[in-house]
Amino acid sequence: MLIAITRPVSPSINRCELTFHDKEPIDVSKAAAQHGAYEECLRALGARVVSLAVEPDLPDAVFVEDAAVVVDEVAVIPVMGAPSRRPETVGIAAALVAYRPLKFLESPATLDGGDVMRIDRRLFVGASSRTNAVGIEQLRAVLAPFCYEVSAVEVSRCLHLKSGCSYVGMNSILVNREWVDVTQFAGFELIDVPAEEAGAANALLIETVLEGVREDVVIVPSAFPRTIAMLEARGFAVQPIDVSELQKAEGGVTCKSIIFSADEPDS
Repeated sequence: MLIAITRPVSPSINRCELTFHDKEPIDVSKAAAQHGAYEECLRALGARVVSLAVEPDLPDAVFVEDAAVVVDEVAVIPVMGAPSRRPETVGIAAALVAYRPLKFLESPATLDGGDVMRIDRRLFVGASSRTNAVGIEQLRAVLAPFCYEVSAVEVSRCLHLKSGCSYVGMNSILVNREWVDVTQFAGFELIDVPAEEAGAANALLIETVLEGVREDVVIVPSAFPRTIAMLEARGFAVQPIDVSELQKAEGGVTCKSIIFSADEPDS
């Protein structure tokens, strides 16, 4: 079963952390409605959505991806790069323990899950303002017994690695080369986002089986029509979705869920 861990939009989201975006007012009700539509999209694609309790005092808590790295064998709970966000990991760890053994990174490591792009047993980890070299090395050590390869990727001019690149299936990475160093991506086809849609490289691949038929769908913000058209022309199945209010909080489509395969936990 495909599990998607999510959390509602915090009523304090207007106090969110911002690094590269200018502050804009966020309509909390509209953001909540967009997040609800996002969850419905995941359900329609076969995921079981596990929505956690709202965190009124944690403005960025809707962006659950940053609070964990989940692979087949374990869930890794990081020390998040922004100190204000570190309490978010408590609720995430409590939810994930039903599905995976937990491993914890330790200070002085910092790491955000949005900096981790997994492709099979390879993990590309962004060296960003939120993830440091100690965090990358600790993640490598935790995952080494399970034969995962961890490679550091330099990130600039964007918040996380997956702000600037995403695996979209068919051995292809959607990328903004102005924001990430692509030298680690040898062997993959690189699909460049249009210059006028610099933020479009954050896309969410859902690999699912519906009614016995495997279907891979790429969720892309509807704000990027050129990117959507480009992917469709290449044969990708694309699901546009409006996340405009959450984009004001430097969010995308990957960061609002933690998605993994698992059996139903024992009750």
